[in-house]
Amino acid sequence: MTTFADLEIGLHRQEVGYTVELRFSQPGSDADIRPVQDARAQFDLELLRASASDPAAYGRSLTDSLFADARLKTAFAQALASAQSVNALLRLRVFIGSSAPELHNLRWEMLQDPASYATLSTNERIVFSRYLSSLDWQPVYLQAKGELRALVVVANPANLSSFAPGGQALAPVDVAAELERARSSFGDTLAAVTVLASGEPPFNTPTLNNIITHLRDGYDILYWVCHGALIKGEPRLWMEDESGNVAIVGGSELVTRLGELQSHVTLAVFASCQSAGQGNEVSSRDAGALAALGPRLAEAGIPAVVAMQGNITLHTVTAFMPAFFKELERDGLVDRAMAAARGAVRGASDCYLPVLFMRLRSGRIWYVPGFGDERPGFEKWPTLTDRMNQGRCTPILGPGLIEFLVGSTRALAQRWADTYHYPMSPYDREDLPQVAQYLAVNQDEGFLREQLGAHIRQELLSRFGSLANANHASLEQLVQVVGAQRWQSNPSEPHLVLAHLPLPIYITTNPDTLLEQALNAVGKKPQTELCLWNDALESRPSIYDQEPNYRPDVQHPMVYHLFGLLREPDTLVLTEDDYFDFLIGVTRNKDLIPEVVRRALADTALLFLGFRMEDWNFRVLFRSIMSQEGRGRRKKYSHVAAQIDPEGGRILEPERARHYLESYFEDADISIFWGSVQDFSSELERQWKAKFKQNLLGSSQSEGNTSHESAEEMLRRMGLVPREPEHD
Repeated sequence: MTTFADLEIGLHRQEVGYTVELRFSQPGSDADIRPVQDARAQFDLELLRASASDPAAYGRSLTDSLFADARLKTAFAQALASAQSVNALLRLRVFIGSSAPELHNLRWEMLQDPASYATLSTNERIVFSRYLSSLDWQPVYLQAKGELRALVVVANPANLSSFAPGGQALAPVDVAAELERARSSFGDTLAAVTVLASGEPPFNTPTLNNIITHLRDGYDILYWVCHGALIKGEPRLWMEDESGNVAIVGGSELVTRLGELQSHVTLAVFASCQSAGQGNEVSSRDAGALAALGPRLAEAGIPAVVAMQGNITLHTVTAFMPAFFKELERDGLVDRAMAAARGAVRGASDCYLPVLFMRLRSGRIWYVPGFGDERPGFEKWPTLTDRMNQGRCTPILGPGLIEFLVGSTRALAQRWADTYHYPMSPYDREDLPQVAQYLAVNQDEGFLREQLGAHIRQELLSRFGSLANANHASLEQLVQVVGAQRWQSNPSEPHLVLAHLPLPIYITTNPDTLLEQALNAVGKKPQTELCLWNDALESRPSIYDQEPNYRPDVQHPMVYHLFGLLREPDTLVLTEDDYFDFLIGVTRNKDLIPEVVRRALADTALLFLGFRMEDWNFRVLFRSIMSQEGRGRRKKYSHVAAQIDPEGGRILEPERARHYLESYFEDADISIFWGSVQDFSSELERQWKAKFKQNLLGSSQSEGNTSHESAEEMLRRMGLVPREPEHD
C-alpha cells in the first residue's frame, strides 16, 4: 500500500508580493505541522514569461523566486527527508489562493528542488498537483473499481476552416485517430466508454446539450478533445451545434453548465487535439486555452482536472495519455498517475505541459470494496450469515441508506449555513447538528423542523421526475413512491435485502419508513416503535400499550426508530441540544429503550450500515449503546460496520476505524467494510442466499426429501430471488 507525507505550499497575494505558507503532515497522522507561515516571495511575471522557451532557466527562476526565504528551503528539505525516512512518497501541492489567480499562469510543473535544481514533477518519489479549494460543498463520492464510466467527447464541426483564432485557420480534427487514442488510453478494464463525436447519430454528437444530458446519467471520467483558443483571456471551445456546424462555447458558460449538475464527474481530462499538420512533432494550437478552464472547473466542483498548459506535441500526448490511465488503473491515485506518466515522457522538452488541478485530499478516484486488509475476501461471512439465520443479528441503519433520496446531511448543513448566514468556521458549516442548533436559536424549533420537511420534499421532486405531479402528496407518500420505484430497478437495494433476512429487530437512526415499507412488500407485518427520548413524547402510544405481551419475531419484526420520524416532527433528533438530551435521557432511564432492544444490543451481532464514524449520529449512537448493560456479552459476537460511500476528501482507513470501534466496544471483534452500503448489501445478499441454499439442501437430504424442487426454485417460490420473466 502506498503511503504519503503531505506538503502543501500555500500562496496568497498581499499588497507587496506574496506570502508563502507551508503545511506538512506525516504518514498516518492527522496533525498539521506548520514550519513556515510568514515567508515572502516575489515573482517577476514578465521575466518568467520571457524565459518560457527554456524550461531549465524558467524552472530555476521560478524556484529561486518561491524559495527566496532560506526557511522555506530548510523546511522543504526536512519534509522530503521525513518522507524518505519512512519510505513514503511526498505529496506536494501548490495551493494558489483566490487572491492570486494570476499565479495559475505560471508553469509550476517546472518547479525544481531548491538544493539540487532537479525538476520535481518528473521525480516519481514526488507526486505533484495544483491544489484548489472549491465553493462547491458536495461530497466527492468515489466509485468502486470496475464500475467506472467514461464519457469521451471529440468535436470536429463541419465549417472549422472558416475560423482563424490568432490568425491561423483551424484544421479538421482527425476524429477516428482521437477516438482510437482515447480507447487505447482507457484500455479494456479501467472504464466503460461512451462516445460523443462528430459523425455519430444525433443523440451522440458533441453538442453542449448532449454532453450535459449524458453527464446527468452519471459518469466518473470526462475525456474532452476539441479546438480551443484564448480570446481576451477567456477560453473559447469550438464545439458543434445541432446541424453539425461550429458552436463556440465560452469557458464561463461551460463552467456554469457543469457546475449546475447535481453530481459531477470525478476526473475531467482536456486533451488538446492534434490537427495542425502531419507528423509526431506537430503541436496543438490552443496555447493552453483548455488548461485555463482547469482552475475554474475545480472551483465549480470537479475534483480533478487534467489539461495541457501549452501547445503539446503529438509524440508527447501519444505517450503520456496511455501511461497516465494505465497507472490510474493500478491504484486510482490521480496525482501518482500524473507523476508516473510525466516520468514516461521526461525526455521530451514539453513533458511539463500536462497539468493537474485537484481538490481531492486523498488523490483517489476509485476504491476496492471489501473488508480492510482482507478485501476482497472476508473470512467471517459464515459466522455472520449463521447469526442472521438464527435471528441473532441486529442491523442498525444510518443516513447513508437514504442519501439517494435527500442527499447528504453535509450538503444540507452547507445549504442552511449559506442561506441563514451561519457565522462559525467553515469546517462547522458541514456539521448538521451544529448548523441546526444555530437555526433553532436564530429562528425557532418549529421553523427548523418545517425547513427539514421542505428540504426533503424539494430534493425528492428535483431528483425524481416521476414525482412531478405529486406536489399535493404527503412527504411519507413521496418517499414510498420513490422506494417502490427503486426496488423495481434494483432488487439488491439495501432496505429490500434487509427485509428478506429472518430477523426480529431492526434499529434505525433515519426518520423515514422505507424499511417498514420493504418489510410489508415481502409479506411481513412490522411494528414501528419510537424512542421516547424527551418528556414531550411520554404520552405517545407504544405497541406495548396495545399488546403488553408483544415479542418481535421474523414475521412481526420491530423497527425501532432511535432519532424520530418525519411524520412526527417533534420526535426528531436534529440539533446539538437534541443529541445531548437524547444521551441524558437514555443514560438516566434505561427503560426508555424497550428491554427486547436492549437485549439485542448486548446479545446479538451488530450490523452498522451507512454511517460515518465522525458524525454526531454515529457517536451518540455508540454512547447510547455503551450506556446499556451487557458490555461483556458483546465480546462474544463478531460485529460489522459498513461505511457509506468513500469520499475523495476523507481518507477511509479501515484499520484505524477498527481500532477506534474496538476502544468503544472494549476490544470486541469489529470488521470494517470499505465501500458503499449498496456494495455491502449486494455481497450480503449473495452470501446469505448461498448459505440459505446450503441449509435447505442439507435439511432436504437429512430428511430424505424426494421432492424434485431445487433449492433455487424454493428460494424463488419464497420470494428470495427474482422470478424469471415470462414470455409469450
